[in-house]
Amino acid sequence: MPAIEHFWAVIPAGGAGTRLWPLSRSSSPKFLHDLTGTGRTLLQGTHDRLVPLVEERFVVVTGRAHRAAVLDQLSQLDPGRVLAEPAPRDSMAAIGLAAAVLEREDPDAVMGSFAADHVIPDADAFAASVRVAADVARDDWLVTLGIEPVFPSSAFGYIHLGDPLPGHPAATAVREFVEKPSVRVATEYVATGRYRWNAGMFVVRPTVLLDLLATWHAEFAGALRAIAADRGRLDELWPGLPKIALDHAVAEPAADAGRVACVPSAFHWDDVGDFDSLATLLGTTATATSVLGEQAMVHAVDASGLVVPRSGRVVAVVGLDDVVVVDTPDAVLVTTRARAQDVKQVVEALKAEGRADLT
Repeated sequence: MPAIEHFWAVIPAGGAGTRLWPLSRSSSPKFLHDLTGTGRTLLQGTHDRLVPLVEERFVVVTGRAHRAAVLDQLSQLDPGRVLAEPAPRDSMAAIGLAAAVLEREDPDAVMGSFAADHVIPDADAFAASVRVAADVARDDWLVTLGIEPVFPSSAFGYIHLGDPLPGHPAATAVREFVEKPSVRVATEYVATGRYRWNAGMFVVRPTVLLDLLATWHAEFAGALRAIAADRGRLDELWPGLPKIALDHAVAEPAADAGRVACVPSAFHWDDVGDFDSLATLLGTTATATSVLGEQAMVHAVDASGLVVPRSGRVVAVVGLDDVVVVDTPDAVLVTTRARAQDVKQVVEALKAEGRADLT
């Protein structure tokens, strides 16, 4: 199928992926790594998935420290399409800056924001949902893709689906966005069939997004538009921007105001949030050990879990179940899949000790 007319892909490429430490760090975050064993990094996989929809209409927003690496991995992009943030200000600033740039450049633009570090194996199903969302967005809706839950997760936020959208039978209104619930509440949500995982994927006309932002944060929207009008003001205005996610700044209040639509989607989606998630993605079973890297560097005896050999040393695992071992030149992580979420605490402790070289 042809690309969608005037459709732009915005890729926010930020975050350190601290639950994947020591593989992912602030200097080399997870989107710059091949975590699927395909030979393509998560960033490159995101680009590949979007090319059929946009051809080369991309805007990537990343930190200044990572701009060179992004350009190296996406060498086909015009360097002017890779915007560098002076400092992290969360997703609203990053996506809003791209929207302000596109608003000036293409009055007919519809933009889709898709994180650089997610994995979506079924590109065709993903593309079908995006095409529906782009059509809905042309009617001035803020549109999100809602992922069908495969289990009652407490790690994700949820989208509460409302009534079918008039004129768009494949979409619904959004009643509300719900923060990460307990497993008990998530189980109730999934049982109703009226909730979807919030994957943070939004499709919208740039002007609609900025006008919605202006409704609740007028100075914020004005500053983004001022930067787009004069890029030389980036360093002047950026530090004063609120540090807030798009969900909180716009999506949640817009849903309350009846301005948000959802395209319920059944494609598999994974945000690779920790090593347990990564092990599942790689097909790790209760009786097998998955290796992300050179197989010959790992010897497992009566063991199961995930091993990432990145130091050049041989890693041997004997008699351990559901273990995670990540071996890098300057740090080794040993934990279990069940405690994978707690890896973030190690990063926080290292930061408190001033070990920027390790984080």
